[in-house]
Amino acid sequence: MNQRTKFSIGITASILGCLAVGNYRPISQSISSIVSGSPAIAQAQPLKIIFPTRSGTTDLEKKAKAVTNFLSKELQQPVEAVFGDDTAAVEALRANRADVAFLSSRPALKAEQLANARLYLAEVRSTYSGGHTYKSIFVVPKNSPFKSGTDEATLNQLKGKKIVFTSPTSGSGFIFPVAELVEHKLVTDRDRLNGFFGQVTYGGGYEKALQAVLRGQADVAAVSEYTLGSPYITPAEASTLRVLYSISGVPAHGVAIDDDVPVGTRKQLIAAMLKLNQPANNQLLKSLYNSTELVEVNHDKHLKPIRDALQRAGMKP
Repeated sequence: MNQRTKFSIGITASILGCLAVGNYRPISQSISSIVSGSPAIAQAQPLKIIFPTRSGTTDLEKKAKAVTNFLSKELQQPVEAVFGDDTAAVEALRANRADVAFLSSRPALKAEQLANARLYLAEVRSTYSGGHTYKSIFVVPKNSPFKSGTDEATLNQLKGKKIVFTSPTSGSGFIFPVAELVEHKLVTDRDRLNGFFGQVTYGGGYEKALQAVLRGQADVAAVSEYTLGSPYITPAEASTLRVLYSISGVPAHGVAIDDDVPVGTRKQLIAAMLKLNQPANNQLLKSLYNSTELVEVNHDKHLKPIRDALQRAGMKP
């Protein structure tokens, strides 16, 4: 995004007090540092990182603060944690009210579109079958008459049945499953689901989608592979479910950095965040979102699967 445009947005947002996330510097300080162009003042401004609340996270503020304290020492400059959902995070990047954000794949595409921010790091979890990618899965009761498989016939068993998707914005819980149905020509796009399924509902989260199947309210649920266990459902509940069909290659969440962060600072930040992989620091990373490691990724390559899935499903980024 054009720097002049982004700074204008930042000034306007500060004057109007439109602070969607976090505690930002005083208006007079924001304006003086921009107008004067003083390097000393600019360097004194904290680097702001947005940490979104995710399912199963607890004490996020305390854990994020520990991470930013570590990064502050590594970078020798102030680093602040701010909080907001993915939508607020993207808007903050666009309006120059934040510099960095932990984002899932679709919001990362939106951050690129609106703020020219790019994903530089991806999270790795032990529950991700692909390291920094994971599977979208169709889940049914263990005693379901549907036969598990990997072909079109497997999905065709669901014609006329009741499905619960995680949410209409979920990558693994909606976008990838719909794209797969389109790929097999079972539906034409996201607006034709009712022509294939007997009933389409949305759980509003992984837990609720899975509970709908466990309680017999739906025949199948579309969720992420890592939800078949704590904190989403109990081991006992998981033992009564099985995977009907899976889709590989869903991009893991990652760390997006705004384009107005200087190249040198960006490289230092990435290096500092990669130090969270070291044994002495790794618990700081694990405590955030159960990630065991951060890995460097190419933004375009990492997010290509979600771009393609959105296109097949007839959805915009």
